[in-house]
Amino acid sequence: MHTSSLSKTLQVLAVFFLVIAGLYFAKPFLVPLALACIISMLMLPLGRWMEKKGVGRGLATFLCLLFSVVVVIGVIGVLSWQIASFVDDLPKMQQYIGELEKKLQETLSNQFGLSPQKQKELLKQQQSSGVGNAGKMVLSVMSSSTSLLVDMVLVLVYTFLLMYSRTHLKQFMLKMVPVDQKTKGNKIISDASHVAQQYLLGLAMMIAMLWVMYGVGFSIIGVKNALFFAMICGLFEIVPFVGNITGTTLTVIGALSQGGDSGMVLGIVLTYGTVQFLQTYILEPLVVGAQVKINPLFTIISIVVGELVWGVAGMVMAIPLVGIAKVIFDNIEPLQPYGFLIGEEKKKGKSSFIDTIKARVKKS
Repeated sequence: MHTSSLSKTLQVLAVFFLVIAGLYFAKPFLVPLALACIISMLMLPLGRWMEKKGVGRGLATFLCLLFSVVVVIGVIGVLSWQIASFVDDLPKMQQYIGELEKKLQETLSNQFGLSPQKQKELLKQQQSSGVGNAGKMVLSVMSSSTSLLVDMVLVLVYTFLLMYSRTHLKQFMLKMVPVDQKTKGNKIISDASHVAQQYLLGLAMMIAMLWVMYGVGFSIIGVKNALFFAMICGLFEIVPFVGNITGTTLTVIGALSQGGDSGMVLGIVLTYGTVQFLQTYILEPLVVGAQVKINPLFTIISIVVGELVWGVAGMVMAIPLVGIAKVIFDNIEPLQPYGFLIGEEKKKGKSSFIDTIKARVKKS
């Protein structure tokens, strides 16, 4: 009995590591395809709405892609506009960074006995080695830019084809399911798509609300380029736990480099705490909801594994992909223990304040 259980555990671990290895080595192919799947799920409600209004599927799909491209270009345009005004403060930032460098040198000299002359020699060695690799660096940047452009085109093409051929792809998946399991298979596909849609739409709405709240808060405090830092803090929310802390840290550094005092830093921290409170107890339950019911431990694990396997793209896509995997686990009996493992623990007792509001809204 124990030998059988051990063998089964080893098989599960072997499959897990094989999947991770496959995802890692197939990254150039899978990342654009997975991103296209997520975008197509996000755009699917809009496409269906246009089709119900009499628009053909091909035109509806094209309009969805055009809408998503316009939104992305708009966000990039606003960020570029803010960065252009942010560049004016670069001399002050350089001066502030220079002062930090001097303080760091003094700390290294006092604490570790590393003299300023020795520190300069180490810096010169790094700079000289960097100069020798300048050509390689330029080629690397050019190669990365070309690869990014190709991936962007692939994502657009994949998204169009996935949305246009979704009925055919769904029929293919159902044909792989036994006849007596087709109802359950159809439910799994529907639930997985619904979970991804609700999470992504809710996340997009929440980011827009965070832009407004952070923008108002930073403007009241007097942070220069408040809109830029608000957008950075909002966009970083795509990565749970890590993103909000990173965005706020960048805002604090930016404020200090622009001449901000301790009062401004305290104001930024208070704004961060207030926004996080509103986000955790009001925005997420109302806007995002509990569609992706993953416990905090496996949320962190999925983000870390996603970054190790697919880099930044893996961090962004980790939560919706794990949410889809959980829907599949919950509906397939042999995999239900794994769905339970990564899911949230059901809380007993009274419902939360937000649940009470939702219940009253549904009754009215």
